[in-house]
Amino acid sequence: MPQSSDAAPALPDGLHPDTLALHTSIAPSPYGENSDALYLTSCFVQPSAAASARRFAGDEDGYTYSRTSNPSVTAFEQRLAALEGSEAAIGTSSGMAAILLMGMGLLKSGDHVICSRSVFGSTIKLLGSEFAKFGVETSFVSQTDVAEWRAAVRPSTRLLFAETPTNPLTEVCDIRALADLAHGAGALLAADNTFSTPVLQRPMALGADLSIHSGTKFLDGQGRAMAGAICASRQLVDDVFAPLIRTAGIVLAPFNAWVMHKGMETLAVRVQAQSRHALRVAQWLEQHPAVDRVFYPGLPSHPQHALAMAQQANVGGAVIAFSIKADTPEQARARAFHVIDSCRVCRIATNLGDVKTLICHPASTSHGRLSEAQRQSAGVVQGLIRLSVGLEHPGDIETDLARGLDNAFNVA
Repeated sequence: MPQSSDAAPALPDGLHPDTLALHTSIAPSPYGENSDALYLTSCFVQPSAAASARRFAGDEDGYTYSRTSNPSVTAFEQRLAALEGSEAAIGTSSGMAAILLMGMGLLKSGDHVICSRSVFGSTIKLLGSEFAKFGVETSFVSQTDVAEWRAAVRPSTRLLFAETPTNPLTEVCDIRALADLAHGAGALLAADNTFSTPVLQRPMALGADLSIHSGTKFLDGQGRAMAGAICASRQLVDDVFAPLIRTAGIVLAPFNAWVMHKGMETLAVRVQAQSRHALRVAQWLEQHPAVDRVFYPGLPSHPQHALAMAQQANVGGAVIAFSIKADTPEQARARAFHVIDSCRVCRIATNLGDVKTLICHPASTSHGRLSEAQRQSAGVVQGLIRLSVGLEHPGDIETDLARGLDNAFNVA
């Protein structure tokens, strides 16, 4: 029979995030695996009926049912919380499930939300349409103009929500300024940190109350599984979100949690390398005659470049958006499609954060369900292309894009 291993000693204080990404985990199993174990089970055998009753009542620690908690999910949550510098985290089935959980936990009929109009299309639909069915009103404002956020505050305002940088235009908000505004109004600030990850940015250190993730993106990094998470205070996670997620069932699957948990071990090296590649590609795109504008926080031409460099560890991230020169929206769309379809290395897909470079047309994909007026308000024009830069040699990415850009003007 295998011999039980001794418990690993507690981690010392003061470790850097790169080290925490490798070593933060739950207690090791009796077999001493170097790689964290995967707990693929729907339920857990209880030592007695009395212990089962205590655990289901919350009077005793112990796993009971994987909709309530699971060791693989716990390991993911603890590792992400350590990287974000938050007291706790809770995993969900997707990034949108995390935003749904946030709204269901924090809002009620009559409450008011202020949200950037530049966020992901599904977030706009969820807050602006679905939550409205239950009496929650949302005002959409400029991502970058704090005065607009301030003017939108009402006595019923309970939540401010922003992505930073935004999807797809990489607009950056002043997290600390919005946190001060929210707290002065008796509200909370939630920041979607999917694009930057805690490698580049830790919103809660800048005053945000919640940091939201679509783990499907960079936390995994290889496009294998869906996941989401909320990082927040222990009180919010334990008293607000955990009871609700158990009831609603939008929980993170153990296998997906294990994939995210392992993905975070290489998160820092991936994000840093992808960001270096993205900066080079963005600089190249800015010089191409077929490109009208490049949206990338690492470029001095970006309107919030100084703020981004201060908030994002002086790194621009791995996502670029750029628009094609054209005379009409129809021509812009045709030229954008031509550039995308001409790629042989960049893959046409709507995910981001993958080690493979991905390219897409936001107006017909991520923001395709919005009205044209909503797309225009968010700056998602027909000639816009989003590029999530991977780990390929940046020269190969540039050559791939040039295949379509070099003759884009020939497309009517």
